[in-house]
Amino acid sequence: MEISIQRAVVKNFLGNSPDWYKLTIIVFLIINPLVYFFVSPFVTGWMLVVEFIFTLAMALKCYPLQPGGLLAIEAVIIGMTSPKQIGHEIANNLEVILLLIFMVAGIYFMKQLLLFVFTKLLLNIRSKKMLALAFCLASAFLSAFLDALTVIAVVISVSIGFYAIYHQFLSHSGNSELNDDKCIDSEDKRQMLEQFRAFLRSLMMHSGIGTALGGVMTMVGEPQNLIIAKHVGWDFATFFIRMSPVTIPVFICGLLVCLLVEHFKLFGYGAELPERVRSVLEDYDQKASEKRTRQEKAQLAVQVLIGIWLIVALAFHLAEVGLIGLSVIILATSFCGITEEHALGKAFEEALPFTALLTVFFSVVAVIVDQQLFAPFIQFVLQSSPASQLSLFYLFNGLLSTVSDNVFVGTVYINEALNALKSGLISQQQYEYLAVAINTGTNLPSVATPNGQAAFLFLLTSALSPLIRLSYGRMIMMALPYTIVMTLVGLLCVEFWLVPATEYFINLGLITPL
Repeated sequence: MEISIQRAVVKNFLGNSPDWYKLTIIVFLIINPLVYFFVSPFVTGWMLVVEFIFTLAMALKCYPLQPGGLLAIEAVIIGMTSPKQIGHEIANNLEVILLLIFMVAGIYFMKQLLLFVFTKLLLNIRSKKMLALAFCLASAFLSAFLDALTVIAVVISVSIGFYAIYHQFLSHSGNSELNDDKCIDSEDKRQMLEQFRAFLRSLMMHSGIGTALGGVMTMVGEPQNLIIAKHVGWDFATFFIRMSPVTIPVFICGLLVCLLVEHFKLFGYGAELPERVRSVLEDYDQKASEKRTRQEKAQLAVQVLIGIWLIVALAFHLAEVGLIGLSVIILATSFCGITEEHALGKAFEEALPFTALLTVFFSVVAVIVDQQLFAPFIQFVLQSSPASQLSLFYLFNGLLSTVSDNVFVGTVYINEALNALKSGLISQQQYEYLAVAINTGTNLPSVATPNGQAAFLFLLTSALSPLIRLSYGRMIMMALPYTIVMTLVGLLCVEFWLVPATEYFINLGLITPL
């Protein structure tokens, strides 16, 4: 039966999203111009931020690129920002965009090695607490030398590999659809699949938190770390030592949280790997080892060498992260025999939608800049006494990073601190302490929400999230114990331990003040 043109347009708008969601987006698009022209551009700016966060929260209903993109286009049309300002924000974050395009694709061509290593890890560590700790530690270590986005892309690829192996077993048992609960022909299989999903969810969240714990420690761990290090003039070793009074205690407490939530099965953690799934993975690993040809062994050896190159190149920052990722693509495809264009194209399917979404996010950041949404917070902090500035910088950076881009927040605050230094409002020593507060503030409390860190947002919008039922709300809930502990421990360290520990390091000659 033919439907009317009006109904066809409504049906096409945002596709299969629920009608209430479509109506909500339409209301946003109608109300924003009215508030902008008749109430306040400042209020409209914050409305846009909240609306964009809403689209992220509903990522499983509709990919945020479309509704978020419509809001961003409208913001440009009504004058909340300009294409020039958006271009400026994109240019400032070009490293992140190149990383997404090339590094995530480069990881795709190292799947064989990654699946091999993590399968061995998964099968050889039977204790869930120790396995969770191992994933958290591995992610933290890698994030200290690689970018957190790179690390989370690795873990996502591995988890999709695990899921695909088990689901292939289900398919051979008479099931054909990858993501449809109705295809499971028995209650036992349904429960087993749900337990496996819960198991993978917990590992992914431990890994995501691990990227934050490790990423805050070094100047290459997060993009804003590099920006802050350049502003203050710190090298790799100096940056690590300067941050250590805060990052080391937070790291230790983060690992303790990992063990506690697993032991007491709190906040959605504690799910064990079902024995049947373990047997499927063991069977797959055994058969894969038996069938592995010399050519495949050679490919694994090449990928090991490329992995070493990746860590060395990133640790010493031999080139921009995205360009190193491009070198990984070239080396891996050249020496593993991947030369057809369509085979190369598959590697970019995961990263490019998120790259487009991140570009829309930079449009929202451009609105934040043009409408000066953070100006009241910045002025309040800079007008406070030097004794309270460190804690306030830490807290306000954390708060704003949970609703915005932590790269943007870190950049804004370090620039404001530098301006305060040049104006004589703060001393050089205070400026260096503020750099630590800004870096830790943008990295630690921002784990509270998926939009707080690019790695979490990438996980939320990845192909893995709907498979393991990892929604925006569930991510917030599972991150909550980490958020509370990491934020409070970081705050206490910034307030009471940062200054005496830094003075001690200076007396030992480990660091030299500028």
